[in-house]
Amino acid sequence: MRATCLFGLSLLLLGCGYSDFRLPELVMAEPRLHYEWAPRDAPVLPHGHPGDWDSHDALNPSVVERGGAYFNFYSGFDGQTWRTGLATSADGLAWKKEGAILSPDPRAGEAAYIAANGSAVLEANQFWYWYQAGPKDSPSLGMARSTDGRTWRKARFPVMSHGPRGSWDECGLADPYVIKVGGYFYLFYLGQDRARRQRLGVARSFDGEHWEKQRTNPIMELGAYGAFDEMGLGEPAVWISQGFYWMLYTGRDAQQIRRLGMARSTDGVHWQKLAQVFEGKQPWNSKVICDPTIGLLGGRLAVWFGGGDAPSPDENLNGQIGVAMLREVRPR
Repeated sequence: MRATCLFGLSLLLLGCGYSDFRLPELVMAEPRLHYEWAPRDAPVLPHGHPGDWDSHDALNPSVVERGGAYFNFYSGFDGQTWRTGLATSADGLAWKKEGAILSPDPRAGEAAYIAANGSAVLEANQFWYWYQAGPKDSPSLGMARSTDGRTWRKARFPVMSHGPRGSWDECGLADPYVIKVGGYFYLFYLGQDRARRQRLGVARSFDGEHWEKQRTNPIMELGAYGAFDEMGLGEPAVWISQGFYWMLYTGRDAQQIRRLGMARSTDGVHWQKLAQVFEGKQPWNSKVICDPTIGLLGGRLAVWFGGGDAPSPDENLNGQIGVAMLREVRPR
């Protein structure tokens, strides 16, 4: 997500509460555990053909398994508008596109640019989906629910909006990723300030619609000069394993090349960046890998991700979706 900072009275009035919270604290089990990245060479979900709703980019997968089937709520761009689409699969590898299922609704304040870049979870056998919406220059977060993954009921918009003037996320929110731990939903997201710095924060909610932000946000800062993430952080994906919260996130460098970094935490708020950085090795993802989402594939940890061959910060990447396995490596 890339934006300038525009101010609107409705956005300033809508706001969220703030509190000091942590995710349930974990006990370190394997402090020297690390992961190996093992991607498939070819994409598993290409962008569409000219004239299709996803003709320019197919990115931002969010994969949920229900009843032995995989549902992939992914983002498609046709050169003007980002929408959320659905693809289904029996094995998480061979996907059948079912078309666009969620579009922006300007009547609800979402503007005509985007209703995508979202995160889905299964809650009470329903799909709950948080997504980026609103003007391109100052997006906020929306939310919708569905019983079948095809017909959606949107909540009031926005469910989470910008921070106050001068805050780290006053100019835009994007890239939500939601997990549920105990009785709370935790939403990790990108925030942008007036200096156009893009960093990561976290919020929590009982019901998925009313959020309180961590008072000490951001939880992750930009990398040092020359680092793979010196120009921006985004698109976090979080899971729990071996006494840690783990995060894959996208880092953007000065040439707009995007790669995936990894971090871990015992409380979900204080994060340690790790040395591992994953990059695309094939022509189709040579300039960008981004948008990770975590799930199980054949009982093993899998990452569906976006890739592209054009170094752009937001769109027109020739974006396609790939998959990789994350292999746990324990010290001997």
